[in-house]
Amino acid sequence: MQTDIQIAQSTPLKPIVDIINKVNISPDDVELYGNYKAKLSFDKINAVKSNPLGKLILVTAINPTPAGEGKSTITIGLADALSQIGKKTMIALREPSMGPVMGVKGGATGGGYAQVLPMEDINLHFTGDMHAITTANNALSSLIDNHLQQGNELGIDQRRIIWKRVVDLNDRALRKVIVGLGSPFNGVPREDGFDITVASEIMAILCLATDLSDLKARLGRIVIGYKSDKTPVSVSDLKVEGALTLILKDALKPNLVQTIYGTPAFVHGGPFANIAHGCNSVLATSTALRLADYTVTEAGFGADLGAEKFLDIKVPQLPKAPDAIVVVATLRALKMHGGVPKTDLEKENIKALTQGFANLERHVNNMRQYGVPVIVAINRFVSDTEKEIETLKNLCQKIDVPVELATVWADGGKGGVALANTVVNLIDKQPNQYQELYDISDTIEEKVTKIVTNIYGGKSVTFSAKAKTQINELKQNGWDNLPICMAKTQYSFSDNPSLLGAPTDFEITIREFVPKIGAGFIVALTGDVLTMPGLPKQPAALNMDVTDDGVALGLF
Repeated sequence: MQTDIQIAQSTPLKPIVDIINKVNISPDDVELYGNYKAKLSFDKINAVKSNPLGKLILVTAINPTPAGEGKSTITIGLADALSQIGKKTMIALREPSMGPVMGVKGGATGGGYAQVLPMEDINLHFTGDMHAITTANNALSSLIDNHLQQGNELGIDQRRIIWKRVVDLNDRALRKVIVGLGSPFNGVPREDGFDITVASEIMAILCLATDLSDLKARLGRIVIGYKSDKTPVSVSDLKVEGALTLILKDALKPNLVQTIYGTPAFVHGGPFANIAHGCNSVLATSTALRLADYTVTEAGFGADLGAEKFLDIKVPQLPKAPDAIVVVATLRALKMHGGVPKTDLEKENIKALTQGFANLERHVNNMRQYGVPVIVAINRFVSDTEKEIETLKNLCQKIDVPVELATVWADGGKGGVALANTVVNLIDKQPNQYQELYDISDTIEEKVTKIVTNIYGGKSVTFSAKAKTQINELKQNGWDNLPICMAKTQYSFSDNPSLLGAPTDFEITIREFVPKIGAGFIVALTGDVLTMPGLPKQPAALNMDVTDDGVALGLF
């Protein structure tokens, strides 16, 4: 059996100018990065703003497990299937972060015969967006430290600087650092730290900005720290938002690539969903909606994180809400939620599958709260038995949710035709009646509580003493009228990663808040969620190599 990278490398690519012609993009509308990658021009983005909007399909999933769910694979396979049944379709995906690529996950461009290509480029340096975001973030850090060195005209309290440096790798050794050591010529000594690039507020801003002007305004609103009297200091106070925008001007343009079957795809932006909002860029999604009849996009991790943030943070920035939500599940992952260890997942286990179904059921019911039609996609694995598949279908029938089996990993687009037809029919017969989970004018405590009780299934929220103090400060600064971005483990509805299935009667503790005023949300930190991941004992990088003639090996 071929690996994902072998399948990708054996696929003959078409010039990207031939692919984008399917959605009426001409060679004059793009900036080419070789033959198979391009960035869409701002002129084309502006030219299609008056186009009618197509249908939007959001793909999400159950809580992830080491058994795998295949959300990106289903997203890509569903789009290919829609193309095969005659629908003009585009994909809107996030860019992979090199941290997870080199860490646990390996490549992140789909799998099997449902991939976006060129796989190696997208997983590594691509068009340089991650480098631009890293550079802009760290340019701001150097400008802050230079301001301290040159007299600190703004009176920034160096103990209250909240802006961190970033790198697009998993590097736990950089979580806490001291900068400015050595001599007065090396700057003002202070505590600092590194986040991973995809956790940077600049990444979130890039993915929520609607144009260069909006990007610059959002960058200007970034809070970098406080004065000794706790007055906030922003990028606009430093007067460097123009320079940061200059660094990011090309990164803001959406990237165009193709699937194995030639469906055009935007792959742009990559915020994590457990610590940021986990969605591809507003610019890419909005533009795809105006170029295609159907746009298929995804949100990171399970529906409790990525989809909730898509619906409560991203949708208000989009021209429309999703017309359908696809919740991806695998029998393997459901059995794991039912208590089966990873080593025994190949064995048929109806009891565990039935118990684990509670996780899927809660996600389905959660998505229904938003008034959007929901469908379950079963991502089939070789070890799945007919009895298990039939059991899951019956369980879905009992809660009256449509369900389809998908074999896109093995069969590409044709393995998703039944799913595509069901999604189209569902959209046609059940109009979207989208409603938000909370009112933006709700208090911070009310918004957090609604997420915890209505989405996670928890009974209550506990706010630490630090969080309570911060809530008062957020109100005083006029920042309480912003959506909440929960930073929580992806593995559980709770803040305990080992609590699988559909736990109830638990409390969520908010240990602190972080204002992301440029992005336009407040991050609520729970549990021990880290903004700089570490590498596992056996990182995926150990399996990676390159041949003498430049062929990548072991990306997945």
